[in-house]
Parts: sequence; C-alpha cells; structure tokens
Amino acid sequence: MRRSGTIIIRGIVQGVGFRPFVYAKAREFGITGTVKNLGSEVEIHASGERFEEFLEAVSRGTPLSRIDSVNVYNLRDGQETAGFTILESGRGSLTGFIPADVAICDECIADIFTPGSRYEGYWATSCVNCGPRYSIITDVPYDRERTSMADFPLCPACQSEYSDPSSRRHHAQTIACAACGPRLSLLKADGIPLAVDDPIREAAALLDEGSIVAIRGIGGFHIACIEEAAEELKHRLGRTEQPLAVMAEPEEVERIAVVSADDRRILHSRERPIVVLEKRDPESHRTISGLHTIGCMLPYTGLHYLLFAHLDHPLLVMTSANLPGYPMITDLESALERLPRQVDCILTHNRRIVNRCDDSVVRDGCIIRLSRGLAPKRQAIDLGDACILGVGPELNSNISVYKNGFCITSPHVGNVRNPQTLAYLTETVEKIGKLTDARYDLVVHDLHPQFLSTRYAGEVAEATGAELLAVQHHRAHIAAATREECVGIAIDGLGYGDDGTVWGGEVFAGEVPHLERVAHLEVVPMPGGDLATRFPERMLYGILPTAEIRGLLASRGWSDMELAVLAKQVERGLNVAATSSTGRVLDAASALLGICRERTYDGEPAMKLESEAYRGRASAWEIEFRREDGCEVLSTRSLLAEAYRRMVAGERVADIAASIQFNLARGMTTMAVRAAEERGIPRVVLSGGVAYNRAIRETIRAEVLATGLEFIVNRDYPLGDGCISFGQVVYGGSMRRE
Repeated sequence: MRRSGTIIIRGIVQGVGFRPFVYAKAREFGITGTVKNLGSEVEIHASGERFEEFLEAVSRGTPLSRIDSVNVYNLRDGQETAGFTILESGRGSLTGFIPADVAICDECIADIFTPGSRYEGYWATSCVNCGPRYSIITDVPYDRERTSMADFPLCPACQSEYSDPSSRRHHAQTIACAACGPRLSLLKADGIPLAVDDPIREAAALLDEGSIVAIRGIGGFHIACIEEAAEELKHRLGRTEQPLAVMAEPEEVERIAVVSADDRRILHSRERPIVVLEKRDPESHRTISGLHTIGCMLPYTGLHYLLFAHLDHPLLVMTSANLPGYPMITDLESALERLPRQVDCILTHNRRIVNRCDDSVVRDGCIIRLSRGLAPKRQAIDLGDACILGVGPELNSNISVYKNGFCITSPHVGNVRNPQTLAYLTETVEKIGKLTDARYDLVVHDLHPQFLSTRYAGEVAEATGAELLAVQHHRAHIAAATREECVGIAIDGLGYGDDGTVWGGEVFAGEVPHLERVAHLEVVPMPGGDLATRFPERMLYGILPTAEIRGLLASRGWSDMELAVLAKQVERGLNVAATSSTGRVLDAASALLGICRERTYDGEPAMKLESEAYRGRASAWEIEFRREDGCEVLSTRSLLAEAYRRMVAGERVADIAASIQFNLARGMTTMAVRAAEERGIPRVVLSGGVAYNRAIRETIRAEVLATGLEFIVNRDYPLGDGCISFGQVVYGGSMRRE
C-alpha cells in the first residue's frame, strides 16, 4: 500500500476550486505535501498513512472539474514537506481549458439574503463553486491576477476567507464583497448617473412602471422590461415579429409553460440556458412570442435574484442588447453609443467583461445556441497529432480548436456577414488560440468561396504556414454528429454544394471523410437569390411557377409588372439560384398558406409554419420520387402542388401545414432508409437547423426506428450551424490522417 507519491491530475482543473479542494482533503486525511496548478493539470506531492484514501478522494474532483486522467509516480528526494501548502501556479500544459461561466450557487444565494451576512444584498457574490469564469479571464493559469477581478484588491475580510482552508471561498478567484468588489450604478440612457442609494431597487421600480432597462450582466448587456412593455420594446428594437425570451422564477415558468422533467433539469442546471418551451396556452403572451413556444430562463446571478426580490411583476422580458447576429455589447461606452433610443436607463457595473458570452439556448434537450454555461466546450476526441482550426460557417458561427486529443469550441460568435462580427471571430480565434497555446497545422473552412470566414481562413493559413482545407457545409454537419459509418440526413436553410448550387435537403452515405451524396430534395429555382429568403412568395413561385400561383399572388397585391418580372426571371434563369434547401421549401409552404409573406427575422416563415401546424392534424400524402445523376430525388413541387389543391378545396390551414411537415419528413426518411438498407449501414444520423422542428425531427426518428435502424441526433453540439466548426475539425483531422 502506497504511503506517498506525486499525483498528476489532468483535465479541467483551473477555475474549479481544485487546489482548495485538494488542500481540504489533505487536512481530512492527514496528508503532508504541496499542490500546484500547472495549466491543464494539477501536481500534488503527498505523504501520509492514508495516502490511498486521499488519492481516491482527489481523483473524483470538484463539481465543476472534468478529470481526464490520474497518474501516480514515486516522490523524488526533497519533495516531502511538513504540513500541506498551496503553491503558486505555473503555466504547464494547456490540454484542458477554463470552464464556462456558471450560475450562482444556492449557498451564495443564501448569503445574499441572510440578514447580517457579510454578503447581504451584494450582487456579485460568488464562491469557488459558482460565478463567472471564461468571461473574466485574460490568461492562464487561472488566478485572480489574470482576470478582470485583479482590478479589485481584496479587503481584509475577503482576504481572510480567501486564505481560510475551511471556507468555500478558499482560493476563490472571484471573491468580493460590497467593501472591495465591483459596484453597480444606475444611469439615464444618456449616461448621466442617477443619485440612488440602491441601484437594483430603483431599477426594479422603474421596470415595474414600464421602463425599458439595459442591464450589464456576466457576458454582456441585456435589455429588460415587464410584459406590458414588450410591444414597445419590440417597436424600439425594430423587431416587431421576433419572439423574445423571458426570465422568471421557477413557479412562474411552470405556470406559463409545459415543463418536462428533462426541461426542468436543464432550467435548473448550473449552466442556466434559455429553454424553449411550449406555452400552456398557445395564444398567451402574444406580445412576447407570437409562436406556440416561449423561451424561458431562471435567474443566474446575484443581480438577477436581487432584482426579482424587489420586482412586483412575475417575469421580465430579457433580450440581448445587440442586433441579431452581431456581437454582444460588453462595455459601457458602446452601450451609451448604441442604446439611448432603445432604453430608458442603464444598470451597469465596473467589472470588465473580457470575453463576451451570449445566453445559451436549448430546445427538447437539443442545443440551439452554444454559449454561456455550455461554452467554451471541451471535447475529448482523437484526431491525431495535428493542431487544427475550424473557422465555422457564415451564419450562427463559432470556432473550434483541436490540439493533443481535445477540441475546444468557442461560444457563439454570430453571423459573419459584417465587419463587426468578423472582427469578433478574429478576436475569438486569437483568444482561444492563446489560452490553448495553439500552433496550427491545418485550417478548415466552409466550401463557399465568398464567405468572409473563408477569406479569413486563408489569411490565418498564410500567416501560420498551415495547410488550408475546404469542407462542404452539410458534410461538416454529419461529421459533427458521428465518425461512424452512417446515412446522414442534413436539413437546413442553405449550404454551398459541390456543384455550386445551394444545398439544404441532403442524404449522405459513408464514413467521414467519405460521405457520398446519395439523395436530396428536388433542385428548384430561387428567384432573386437571397431576396427569395426575405420574401418567401418568390420562393413559392420558384417551386410552382403556375398561372394559379400567379393568380394567388395577384390577389395578395402583386402588380402585373411585378408578376411579369418574376415570371421572366424564373423562365430565363436571370438572377436565379438553384437550391435543394429544406428551409426554402418550408418558407414557400408558409407563404402559400398565407402564414408569413415577409421574413423579418432568421427562420420566421418556417417557425410560424410550425406554430400553425401545432394546431393541426397531419395526414399521409402520396410522395413522388425519381432518380437524377445517380441520386434519389424527392419532388417538392408535387408536395406543394398537393398543398395548394387542398387549400383551394377548403381544408384547414393548420392541417395542411402539419401535413407538409409530416410528408416532407417521411420523404427524407424514406430516401435515407433506402440508402441504408441498400448499403447495409445500421444507423441514420440527423442534423441541420430544420431538425429543431419537433414534428419533423420526431417523424424522422419514429420512421427510422420502425425499420430497426439506429437513430442518432447530436446532443453535444447545436443541430444548426453552431456545430459546423467542430464538424470541420473532425473532417479535417480525418482527411489528414488519410
């Protein structure tokens, strides 16, 4: 039985209270020695009669740590010491990573609301088990001097707790109190301070009166208001149709929404994402969300809990204070520049936000946006010895870095169509690269030659001497879900295809990196290209260029000239893209049924179609297939023609909407199952943003499982484009190995 040894524990061991945890266990088991943080590993020199018990205890780690490996070596001469000491950190290896920001813990909440507590009423209360991490770090190893908390020297009382092995704030780098920590202030929208004793109490009073308030949180600014002011907020933001999320305490969330056991677990998790839930009454809270769903999150900081303690209203509308697809606003200067017309006042603090981080979003256990709480995400995966960067797609982008058996995926970046978000992408690559000490051998990007991220990938490769690799968008989707042999269904809005057309309803067969396109939705015209995504009636005519559809559009106000131009466009192929996109078919269906004629936010036509279909009952229609260029093709023209026939016959719009989704899903599954059976492949994988649609996803799942095949949907990464950078890295690693 060992009585001494050097223990090396590798994994996520920074910013998770690992050293004080080891210290406490050393005292519990009578162990002498030292513990030192070395980047992605902790080095423990330990001696004592109960060494084995100590080893077993420290190998389990803390609630926030992730243990990759535990190795024990013999102590060398001179490594035995009296007592037990926490040594100053060293840089060491960087195979692990700083954990994501997490919600305030129950013990700290109790501290805030305990009369006479040192932390009573203090908004930035945290301990070793909770609070900001990624958003405040400037460098590794994770110690206070390398975070934005370095701006706040500890008062004697905080220093005492920080140094006390019996305190849960022992070596808690975010420890602070009202005497020494970050402070709040309440400002008018023009930046003039309001003279108030309690900024949170006054902000709550203003919210109750109907004011719109910008609130600086962990990873950036939110804009908040009560439900009665939601319509005014949407008007000021210019997002009159877009659904907004709410923050509420658990009882209120349960009152307004249907919360499953899994939803409840995610809502209450330390990550505290926004969870998209079905409303108890689909017609309720229409000013917040016109859909049958509503995004809900629980308070996750001391500031939120204190705000709700003073608030009379049961919920707050809470939305990011930035344009959709743009980076979070993190500093007061930018907030004062951009928000004066949108908010009435600003509740802010003076702790620097080093790394911005939007709220994560989850639906049915599937990640929609990978961000605060869930990212940076660290995944153990063997892709060989190369260091690989995946720069992601254009929309809903993030980045991934692979090194030494681990892939780190950044929080959500946004839509890299504008210089501001491209600058944020560049900043994110630099920061993640610095924190992981990355030296790139391979840079992977989307196949689309005109994406700004593609251009940026070329610049990185040129600057670093790395190899450059383009990976087709939908193959990256499948690679993100599995490296096993599979038939992969990728259904989304768009992705540049091998043939230069816009793909988005694809079936692949094989194994990464050899995924053959074996089936797809019918290729149809997209009149006006991107214009057809904004005005889905253009997409409708592209799929059904008939006199009946021209008549329908004329009855909705299209002029003879507009219709003539549209018809000529489709007939001659002028400024017309070709697409097999699932998203565009759903857009066209939404336009056909009069549900959404103009897209004002990303995914609006398809999301409104889903909400209408929620009220309907689906029926099975005849589905047409054919073969083209070696691929099986599902006719979407016949699908929409059947929908039009039923609409004219007076069938309920909700039933037609439900049937379109059902039969589109059935058709995709039929092609996938046929491909799997022909090739003897045992599993079908589903990815792509359309898979967030519960009816479509669950139809595909049920149809696949009914054939006896295995069904896989990615639960670790977003089904939408937030998985692409990871899929690029996986694909690139597999290509390089070959």
